Amino acid sequence: MKTIQKKLSGKSSIENKPKPAMKWQTGDYERYAQFRCCLPYQFLLLCKLMDITPYRLLSDFMDTLDCGAWKRDSPDKASAEKARANLIDYFIEQGYGRKFYLPEDIRTIFREMDALGMLYPRDAKLKFIERHAKWRDQYQNYWFKKWYRKPRRKL
Repeated sequence: MKTIQKKLSGKSSIENKPKPAMKWQTGDYERYAQFRCCLPYQFLLLCKLMDITPYRLLSDFMDTLDCGAWKRDSPDKASAEKARANLIDYFIEQGYGRKFYLPEDIRTIFREMDALGMLYPRDAKLKFIERHAKWRDQYQNYWFKKWYRKPRRKL
C-alpha cells in the first residue's frame, strides 16, 4: 500500500509493476495509476480542518465503494455498512453507469461485489487464503465479463 501511496502522491514510481490481469487494464484503467490533479481548494481546506490527508480520504472512499474484504472488520461495522450504502446511493444518483445499466442493475452489481467481499476467509491458514485469492481473482474476471457483456459490448 505504501508503494501505491508514494506513486499516487508522485514521490516515487512503482518498478516492475505486474502485468494487467485483463488486456484493457491500461491507460485510464491501469491498476497502478498515478494521478496528478489540482485538488479543489475547499476540499483541501476541509481535509486539513479534519486532519485527514486527501490521499487517505480518497483511499477510504475507494475502499468503501469497492465492497471488498479490505477494512471490512472495522470497529463500527454498522457505521461502515451505512457509509457503503450511502456511497452506492451517491454513485447511482450521479448517473454513473446509466448509459449501460438500470439503477436496479447497478444495485445488483454492488450486492454481488459485497457478497464476494464477505467471503474472505478470516483467521484461515495462509495456504487457504492463497487459494481463496486465486479463486477470487478468477471469479472477479468471470463476474466482470458477465456484467460488461450484458449490454452487448465487446471487450
